Amino acid sequence: MYSTSATKARETTMLLNDDVSSRSVVAPEPVRRGYDRRRFGAMALAAGAGIMLARRPAAARPAFEGPRVIDFDWVDAARERSVPARLYWPAASGRKAPVPLIVFSHGLGGSRKGYSYLGEGWSARGTASLHIQHVGSDQALWAGNPLLLLDRLDGAADEREAIARTRDVRFGLDRLLDRDSPFAAAIDRTCIVAAGHSYGANTTLILTGAQVVRDGRPLGDRDSRFSASIVISAPPFYGETDLASVLASVDVPTLHVTTTEDTIRLPGRYSGVQDRIDIFNAIPTPQKALVVFQGGSHSVFTDRSLRSGGPLNPLVKRATTEATLAFLELAHRSDPAPLEGWSRTWKPILAAAPMPFIVPRRQAVRRRQV
Repeated sequence: MYSTSATKARETTMLLNDDVSSRSVVAPEPVRRGYDRRRFGAMALAAGAGIMLARRPAAARPAFEGPRVIDFDWVDAARERSVPARLYWPAASGRKAPVPLIVFSHGLGGSRKGYSYLGEGWSARGTASLHIQHVGSDQALWAGNPLLLLDRLDGAADEREAIARTRDVRFGLDRLLDRDSPFAAAIDRTCIVAAGHSYGANTTLILTGAQVVRDGRPLGDRDSRFSASIVISAPPFYGETDLASVLASVDVPTLHVTTTEDTIRLPGRYSGVQDRIDIFNAIPTPQKALVVFQGGSHSVFTDRSLRSGGPLNPLVKRATTEATLAFLELAHRSDPAPLEGWSRTWKPILAAAPMPFIVPRRQAVRRRQV
């Protein structure tokens, strides 16, 4: 499908709803309160307790000693476009189950190096993740003449770049699953998940069925290899007024994550938290779940630990990592217990907890098969 003209790899070892489809959810109002000693103590206790998730067995995989981080500098020759990527690979183990894979798309102005807390947290629990960098909307946006920033942002948000991002993801997944890849045989093809934050959440939705109509024709780029999706702080599809139509074909289990203060402010663009809720409501499948944290800005889900959130910041990061893994236990194994336990543990910092949904038995069994 795609070809590559240059490939280099660098590596570093790390030691490292009750059904909600029948009702609409409204964004919870933020509670304006400080983190008093009792509340902060409860949050700290939640962070210390964590979630005793049912850990998936580590797979029959390349014989690496510890969790690894591998950088790829791929080039898609067919599009003459660089596709940098970073792979977080779990530690080797004597167990022989395949490795679940999450393919992650960064937000506007990000890179493959971002969201490291997710890659590290997932790999520590036996789940690999491939973080794709999108060169048309990556960190290079912030370089250059500041007077031209608005033009660069407009170009990065163009629908052509939106589709180019999905093709970056496709290309990266093709490369990782290629028969010459040392990781291909170890990956569980039934547990490949699309995930992303902000613009990357839109990329994730397009990869799992979202589409718009242009010149009378649907414009989308669905990849049927993805069996579930994780949508963190999804912006609206700017210019689209009928979200139900845009999202009508999204039918994989979907986890939506946001906060009560999840506001996007960019030159020429504004999006409040209700936009995240509206996207959740418009997803037609009942196999969806919503997490809303009490407090925390749009950037609390990035690696920018000093920009906002205070003591809440590391708690949201840890809780998000654990929520995604608990969600995948539900989506792929039809096991609601980890997500229910997660909600009890993290209740002190939640404005809305996810409601487990029913996964049809045949569907769950099919996803578990290798």
